[in-house]
Parts: sequence; C-alpha cells; structure tokens
Amino acid sequence: MRVVVQKYGGSSVADTDRIKNVANRIAKKVQEGYKVVSVISAMGKTTDQLINLAKSLSQRPDERELDMLLVTGEQVSCALVAITLKDIGINAISLNAFQAKILTTKHHTNARIMDISVSHLREYLKEYDVIVVTGFQGVTEDGHFTTLGRGGSDTSAVALAAKLKCDCEIYSDVVGVYSCDPRLYPNAKKWDYITYDDMLELAATGAKVLHSRSVEIAKKYNVKIYCASSFSQEEGTWVVDRLPEWLEEPVVTGVSLDRNQMKVSIMDLPNEATVIADIFKRVADKGINVDMISLVKNGSSTHVSFTVVPDGVGKIEELLNETLSVYGAKYHFYGQFAKITVVGTGMRSSYGVASKLLEVLQSEQVEPELITTSEIKISVLVPEDKAEMLVKKICEAFEL
Repeated sequence: MRVVVQKYGGSSVADTDRIKNVANRIAKKVQEGYKVVSVISAMGKTTDQLINLAKSLSQRPDERELDMLLVTGEQVSCALVAITLKDIGINAISLNAFQAKILTTKHHTNARIMDISVSHLREYLKEYDVIVVTGFQGVTEDGHFTTLGRGGSDTSAVALAAKLKCDCEIYSDVVGVYSCDPRLYPNAKKWDYITYDDMLELAATGAKVLHSRSVEIAKKYNVKIYCASSFSQEEGTWVVDRLPEWLEEPVVTGVSLDRNQMKVSIMDLPNEATVIADIFKRVADKGINVDMISLVKNGSSTHVSFTVVPDGVGKIEELLNETLSVYGAKYHFYGQFAKITVVGTGMRSSYGVASKLLEVLQSEQVEPELITTSEIKISVLVPEDKAEMLVKKICEAFEL
C-alpha cells in the first residue's frame, strides 16, 4: 500500500472552486496508485473570523470553549472536500480529530500531539482511497477538543506522515521555500532543496511556509516534506535531512521577518541564578512563548530582556505582577519592533556573516535593540517601521 499525506492550507480551500481544485488534485494522486491522507485547514480566514466572533463577546474567551468553537472551521472544510471527492467518484471519508484518534496534551489553544492511532488509520485506508482529516486539532484523553496553535495543520500533517512512515506534501499559495518572502523581496531565490535545520530556523523566526513544530517532527522522524502551490504545477521545494551531494551549500540560506514583537525588560533582579530560573519556569508553566533572551549583570543586580508577541502580554503582565513584588524588581514593555533573522547551516564553516549584517544596519543608521545568535542563525530586533527596508538591504548584501 503506497500512502502519502497531503495538506492543503486555508487559501487552497477558501471557496467552492478552490475546493473542487483540491479534490481534483487528490483524485489525481489516487489515480497514480496512492492512498491519500488529506489534512485540510479551515476555509480562508475562518479561524480569524471565529476568534473575532468570540472576542466580540468576551475580551478573554475561555480557552476550552474557544477550542470547541475553532474546531468547527476544519470540520466544515473537510466535509466539503469529502463531499466533492465522492461526487467525482473517489471513495473518501472525512474524520475529525476524535474519529482519527489524534491524542494531545490538555493545553487548550496550544496543545501538542502525544499519539495517533496508526492501526486505526490503516483500517480506514483498507476501505477508503482517501481519508480527509481535520488539521489543527486533537482530543485529550478525557475527550475534550484541543487546537494546536497557529500553523497547527502543518503539524497534524507531518505527525500523520511520521506515524504512517510516508512523505508529506504541503500545499499552500506559495510555490516553494524562498530565501526571503517574495512579497518583501521580489528577487528572492527559490530553493529546490533545503535542510531541516535551515527550515526549522526560518520557520521559527517568522517564515510562513511551514510551522516550526512540523519541521521538528519531520527532522526527528526523517519525514521528507514537499512544499508547493495548489494553484500551479511549478516544482516546489523538498525539505530533507541533508542536501544532495551535487549541490553547493550556501553560507546564508534565508532571511525571515517576524513582525509585531514587544520587548519586555525586567530591571533590578537579585544577582542569583535561581531567581531567573524561577521567573522563566513560571513563564513556561503559563504556556507563554518568549524569545531573544538577553541577560546583563550590573554589580549586585541583573537585568533581563526578552521578546513576546502582543497576544502574550496580558499573561506576562499578570505573571510579573505576581512574581516581581517578591524580588523588589520593576518591568517595562516596549513595542513596535520586528525581528530579522539571517539563517544558514553554511555559517558553521564560514565567518563574516555577523559583521556583514551589522554593517547593513550601521549603513542605515539602525541600532539593534537585541541580538541573539546560534551556530546557524543571527537575529536582530529592530524598529518595525525600518524592518522591510532592512530585509531588502540584507538580501542584497548576501546575494539572496
């Protein structure tokens, strides 16, 4: 039995004509001799509309009830795709997370997949040529629906491919993986192949092609991912463990932009490691994602800065008010920043990337608020109104 997982994003199923196009693409794969597990996102901007609807009734909707609301988006699109497939003669069935037995943690709105019943899915594949599965959602051990956070349909698809030991094809409105978002830099290169490491860093720092958690799973279980557009036949990009031997590895693979960042600074903390550990443990327990952590010691005190997206500010503020009074420290929020990240596994064996990046910033008279580095990436926090211009200049400097 040849199996493939195909994921179609919200733009690919935004209306009935696009749903018919997706059904025809799935049918073509069946005609090639495959059994298809198709993961479908909610139609167009449905998820955003549902969130806005909930927030029109409550400033902070209960997360369990919000998940109960949001899972309806994928159920609508999956049922419509299955209806269309059956209408053109394809033996298909749609399944939600409960029916597909996608077990997750209990972290509502940001759950993680714990297990998927592969034997259950294979039984369905014996009877049907196509299983249309709701992306973005799971179910807890005690039967409550959860969602996996933004980009969760990518995670659903790669997790299914990992369990079924097959390739995963991700279709969206983008033809493949570029060195930079073509809407920011029209001359960006499109890669035929990119490594998990490069893709993971790009995804984690703002590139919209794949969600970072999906790439983590792909790397762990060696799932080959093919990224392409559902609107064209142009060749896409393969995300793989290592580049083919005949390809020269670039020093810099890509530049990503993550907008809408807020900087949080905590001043006058006691100069003790246990204090810092305690604060970030509390942050983790609240399920808040922080980034670009900087720590500066100043005599007997420590100053810590980090970035957070605005959605997390309410939780962070509540946590800091509870925690910092114990230590006699103060905090401050600074807004209107963007994070630019330069990524490349080739940086492991090359030098000069940081100096060239900082030269670009200096030439545009921009001083970064924060800088963080790893073996294969450098991130800078810059004023949001300068970010797009800087991305273009950086792409030109690195010939991307």
